[in-house]
Amino acid sequence: MAKTPKHGRIKATTKPKPGRNRTTPFRPPQNQRRIEGPQTQPDQVRSPTLVVGVGASAGGLEALEQFFKSMPPDNGMAFIVIQHLSPDFKSLMNELLARHTNMKIVSVTHPTELEPNTVYLLPPRKEMVCVTGKLRVHDRPADKPLTPINVFLRSLARDWKEKSVGVILSGTGSDGTSGLMDIHEVGGLVLVQSEETAKFDGMPRSAIDSGLADAILAPGEMAKTLLAYAKNPRAENLENLPTRSLAQQAGGLPAVIERLREVYGIDFNYYKPATISRRIDRRISIMHSGSFAE
Repeated sequence: MAKTPKHGRIKATTKPKPGRNRTTPFRPPQNQRRIEGPQTQPDQVRSPTLVVGVGASAGGLEALEQFFKSMPPDNGMAFIVIQHLSPDFKSLMNELLARHTNMKIVSVTHPTELEPNTVYLLPPRKEMVCVTGKLRVHDRPADKPLTPINVFLRSLARDWKEKSVGVILSGTGSDGTSGLMDIHEVGGLVLVQSEETAKFDGMPRSAIDSGLADAILAPGEMAKTLLAYAKNPRAENLENLPTRSLAQQAGGLPAVIERLREVYGIDFNYYKPATISRRIDRRISIMHSGSFAE
């Protein structure tokens, strides 16, 4: 028989459940809590579908105007324009390009994160690189050759890999060709202005002679190719090509490799066949060829 306390009340013998504190209200785990306030919208964290480095020099203004005039503003890409600028004059490129595009135009002066539908400009007396998704500028070394296009395209290839695109427009010299090689090697896209449409064909001719160009086009024709490529980066999907490589279907891959060795002195026998076929398929698709024989 239970003993009754002096005050006539029976003490409760029920113990609190493990893990619960009678004085502290229960809180669900952090990942199950309801978060109040505005949420981050997808548009705020969207990254570019492609990052396009555009190199231009003498005669490049007209080419740039045609290039951006044909590009719809809501294209999902980021464009970085690298020019050979005189250190003694203020660039008016921002105002000039604004007449031909509704995309936002930014002159990069500090670390800047890349956003889609935006054009970024290199300031005078500077070089620019792309590191971990951000554009960074630094003073151009006075004792180095003027190669800002090569410097940027190499960094673009390292940072964005197969999402990198190199475009070479009118200009003198050969700046940009070495940078295109890096983009080509990581699986990016290479577009070059045709020599007959360039006011100065030095840079386009150097790029074309390297054999790296996926397409040689007038500046106003490049937008269509870029938009198609952004939607379907794999060559076999650009024009609804069959899953099997056209080069493999034709059985002409050895002949192509031998021809490249004869003309350019490059032996592609050491490359993976699938990689070579993919690059050939991309060229076939971009050039709108109906067959491997063409």
